[in-house]
Amino acid sequence: MTRTIIAAIDGSPASRAAAGWAAREARLRGLPLKLVQVWEPLPDRLAAATATDLATLEHWSGKVLRSVAEEIAGRHPGLDLSEELIAGRPAEVLPEAAADAELLVLGSRGLGRLGGFLVGSVGQAVVAAGRTPVVLVRAGETAADEHLPTAGNATDAAFRPVVLGIDTERPSDAVIAFAFEEAARRHAPLRVVQSWTLPPYTVHAVAATVDLYDQYAREMAGLLTETLAPWREKHPEVRVTEVSRTGGAADHLLDAAAAASLVVVGRRVRRGTLGIHIGPVAHAVMHHATVPVAVVAHD
Repeated sequence: MTRTIIAAIDGSPASRAAAGWAAREARLRGLPLKLVQVWEPLPDRLAAATATDLATLEHWSGKVLRSVAEEIAGRHPGLDLSEELIAGRPAEVLPEAAADAELLVLGSRGLGRLGGFLVGSVGQAVVAAGRTPVVLVRAGETAADEHLPTAGNATDAAFRPVVLGIDTERPSDAVIAFAFEEAARRHAPLRVVQSWTLPPYTVHAVAATVDLYDQYAREMAGLLTETLAPWREKHPEVRVTEVSRTGGAADHLLDAAAAASLVVVGRRVRRGTLGIHIGPVAHAVMHHATVPVAVVAHD
């Protein structure tokens, strides 16, 4: 079965930007794109009070989806494009709808009953619920934003770098592979950011602090190089820059994201039954990055 890219639509500017990004990604991957809109039926009491029947509500909900589909088809002639209207709660039905998809793309801002997948409770729930990689796209994101400035056609220019945040203590093949493949598709450089802190024992070695710091910095940089070595061999076409720094991982990733076309972070799958589990670094990047963010689930 051919896998698809799914973009969730709610009529907001962010979801329209997400649909545009998803269409461009579908072109890069040579995959079909499905636009999905989740509409929430009114509770029976409210529907009766407003004299709104289910068919009417579904019809008006679908108008937004049809409008976005027409816009995408006009911009990307020849793209294998489909659409689907689903009833339910976005946080519950979107992960299920995207279970067999290659990628789920969401707008990171949303308004109204027809969606509302903010990077808030609903958006975080969607990101945390499934195993499909999720890309969050801000309102106003355009094709030109992914490319380096040029005097000619923006989409003919080189892509900005892809940025990967990596945990070299527990590296994930799924996250690293995703970032390398995205960089390869774009013929873009890959900037890999590793953050670390000094181990507790250095606090008691005041006289040797500088030497210990330098030694530990070299060890961590070497670990990063070692971790990436098989991926460099697998993707020799990708130009990789390694960045190993002490300090907060989210801060370093957000600094690197300022000049990126895409930021890739991992989300460790939690099997607990209480609460939403994303992780502090992914959470911070999702909320504060100004470029598309890919969150890749891993064990």
